[in-house]
Order: sequence, then C-alpha cells, then structure tokens
Amino acid sequence: MTKIDPAHALPGYQLCIPEFSDIEGCVDLFNRYSQHYLGINEATVEDISVEWTSPGFNPADDIRLVITGEGRLVGYVEVWTNRDPPVHPWIWLTVHPDYEDLGIGKALLEWAEMRSKDAVNRVPVGLRMAIQSGTVSSIEPARQRLERAGFSLIRHNFRMQIEFDQDPPATRWPDGIKLRSYNPDQDLVQVYKAVNDAFRDHFGYVQQPFETGLERFTHFMTSGDAYDPSLWFLAVAGDQIAGTCLCSRWVYDDPECGYINILGVSRPWRKKGLALALLHHAFKTFYARGTRRVGLGVDADNLTGALHLYRKAGMQVLRQFDQYEKEIRPGKEISVQSLES
Repeated sequence: MTKIDPAHALPGYQLCIPEFSDIEGCVDLFNRYSQHYLGINEATVEDISVEWTSPGFNPADDIRLVITGEGRLVGYVEVWTNRDPPVHPWIWLTVHPDYEDLGIGKALLEWAEMRSKDAVNRVPVGLRMAIQSGTVSSIEPARQRLERAGFSLIRHNFRMQIEFDQDPPATRWPDGIKLRSYNPDQDLVQVYKAVNDAFRDHFGYVQQPFETGLERFTHFMTSGDAYDPSLWFLAVAGDQIAGTCLCSRWVYDDPECGYINILGVSRPWRKKGLALALLHHAFKTFYARGTRRVGLGVDADNLTGALHLYRKAGMQVLRQFDQYEKEIRPGKEISVQSLES
C-alpha cells in the first residue's frame, strides 16, 4: 500500500492507497468485522478480487485504507461512481471492531463523500444526486455513523433463506411456458436484455448504456468459482425469454447455501405463477444436488411483490440490511421510485 498525506489524517494513523497485494489483508479485516457483529465470514479473496477488477472501478482512486503506526489495517472505504450517470454514488465502509469510536470511520466517510462529489461533473445539470450507503441493521456503530453524518434511512432489504428437510414442491409451469437450458456461448446477450427489462420496475433502477451494462453484468455474474451456467434457468414463450432465474453454487458468506442472484419476469408474464415456478425449479435443482439451504436478497418494499412471493414459497428473513441516503444536489430523480416512474 502507498501512504499518502490526507486532509482527514488522524494522529497515529495513515490513510493509504491500496495495491492488489493488500486484498488478503482487506479480506481479513472484513471477516473480523463480520465475525464480531454477525458470526459469519462475509468475504473471500476471490470475491474482493472480482470487485476490485470491476469495469469502471479503480482501487487506487476509489478505495482508501487506514493503518496504525505498527502497520495494522483497521479501516477501509470504497466509493462506487461507475454508473452512467453516477446519480447515486455508493459508499461501503468497514472499521475494525477494536478501533470504533476513535474517529477512523468519520474520517473515512468524509473522504468518501469528497470522492463522491468528484462525480458531480458527470451528472447532467438538473438531475438529483444523492450518496447512498448501508449496513446490516443490527450493527449499531455503522448506523450511528451514517446518521451523525446526515444520512437518512430510505429502504430495507432482506436476506432470505429456506432450509429443506424434504423434497421441495413440484414445479408447475404456466401455459405457454417452457424451460430452456442456458447456453453461455449463445444466450448471454439475450439474458442480459431480459434481466434488464425485468428490473426496469425495481426501486433505484437507472438505465445504463447497453455495452457498459452488459460488460458489468458479465463481469459480476460469470466470474468466480460459484458461477455455474447449469444453474441459469430460462423460461421461454416461443422464442422470447419470459423469465430468468440465475443462481450460483453458493453465497459469499455460506459455502453450504445455494444462492439465487436474479429472479426476474417480464411484465407480460407477471401474476401467472411464472416466478413461483422458477423459484420451485431452482429449489428442486439445488435439493437434487444435495444443497439443503437456498438464499436470496430482496427489497423489503419490492415494487413487484417479490417479498410476498418468497414468503409464500416458505422463505424466512435471515437478516435485514438498511439503505441510507444523503442528498448532495437537488433536482429531478431519474432512478425508479415507483411502478409509474
């Protein structure tokens, strides 16, 4: 890591620019944090490597580390402004539990806000711009830090899970729908288009340029050992993709739990039982492979009723993630706020 002389320096600490050799130390910090507050390991070197190599993200510009005089890594912050336009920069911040209440988190958050504001000149005049961040609801120091800095709670998200002690329910496909295997050599672009179309109705959606959106989708969805194209399920009506269920072998914090990354249905096929059919098919596939837990994430106030669907399927809330926001420029909000947006 490269030491710098920051505007928000703290006596006895250094603000540093990361290098890729620092990933293992960062993963150790993340897992010490998550073990302390949640009793889980939340990160692997592979996961963080995927994030640091994301298109449009530059660790040297977008991450800062805090180390002690003895060289111990005790703080981390990253800022994501790679959306086009970057109307909602995203901040993710971690402070070692032994070093809370020493001003480290405050200094990192101040730096992150400054970094976020660097993106203002890439947001067209007249558009609203607001920084967003979040934390698992039970982590009180993180909640207090955001609130003291002027962030307001805007949304809840749930991590949900189901455990099976018997074969999941049979899949019942709506009339006119067939299940088709995903072909990674031919179907990626069409799948991205179908996912993008389905998520136009989700809170916070901002339309992205096609090529950059496809590049990021490909990077995050097909990188790493958890990716398995045989766990990507396509529901088709004729030659059109009506719904997708894109799963991974495991979730980042539980190698024994299968994960549903994306479950999306296009507008014409909603309220016909297709989403439930895709969910049941995923459950049965994981069960047949010996996986007895399956999880996913969902907006608690999902605009298309996904939370009700998952509860109907027997899934339970495992933990809650709270999303916060701080406006830095008023104007027209272009992210989806409702089904009428």
